[in-house]
Order: sequence, then structure tokens, then C-alpha cells
Amino acid sequence: MKLWVLRHGEAVPYGSKIDSERELTEHGRKEVLSSAAHLMGQPLTAIYASPYLRAQQTAQIVREALGFEPEIRTVDWLTPESDPDKVAEQLVSVSNVLLVSHNPLVGNLLSYLQHGAGHPPERVSTAGLAELEHSELLIGSMKLNSLKHP
Repeated sequence: MKLWVLRHGEAVPYGSKIDSERELTEHGRKEVLSSAAHLMGQPLTAIYASPYLRAQQTAQIVREALGFEPEIRTVDWLTPESDPDKVAEQLVSVSNVLLVSHNPLVGNLLSYLQHGAGHPPERVSTAGLAELEHSELLIGSMKLNSLKHP
């Protein structure tokens, strides 16, 4: 199983809008396009995204760049403060999916999947794309193949 985790692109600053309504900047859109290029040719089966606007925009840019036909699956378990263990529970029956989310969840989830609970989060920039792999989803034993920053 492969799992890709993408942090949303650069968004307008905090305080300018309600957090869930912050949109991508032009720079953020370009960052996402750069990261989407790394997904070309990958065996992607689904895109799951946080309901927050910047994550939805990020997922849509990736979907369009890849010509990916299935609809984006919007899920509440990918919001910024979600519990990595709860996310892992949702991934048990899927493979080769892209998750589009936010920090601190992205950094915490990557650390949790590689090392288990109690380890420091991975550092992930906006539009940072991680690829993890293992024969099955085993907490603390997934291999980080790459972590690309635009």
C-alpha cells in the first residue's frame, strides 16, 4: 500500500478570515501544481480532503492536474487538530490514496505512521508531499519513501 499526504498550499494569513474559509494565495496554487507533478503516473485510487477551503482548493488543483476522474472525498477526520490514530483507523481498508490536510495533523500523522505515538512531528512546508509505503497499514512501521517540498 502506498499513501500520499499533502499539506495544503500557502493560504491567506490567519486573522483575515475564519480559519476554515482561508483560501490559497496565487503562490500557494503554484506550490500545489509543483507537488502535483510528483503524483503523475502514480496508482492513485482516491483523494480525501479536509473540508477547509484551502484543502479543498489544493485537492481540486491536484485532481485537475492529474486528470483524476473520481470526485474528491471530503472528510472531517482530516481537519488540523484531528487525532492521527483516528485517521489511521479510516485508512485500514484503503490503499494508494492521497490525503490533503493541514498542520499540525500532517506532521503528527507522518510521525505516527513511521514511529508510533510519542515522537516529534515531521516538518512539512506548505504543499509538502510525503509518500509512505508498507505492505499494510501498520502504525509505527510505514516507510517514508520521500518528503518533497515545492
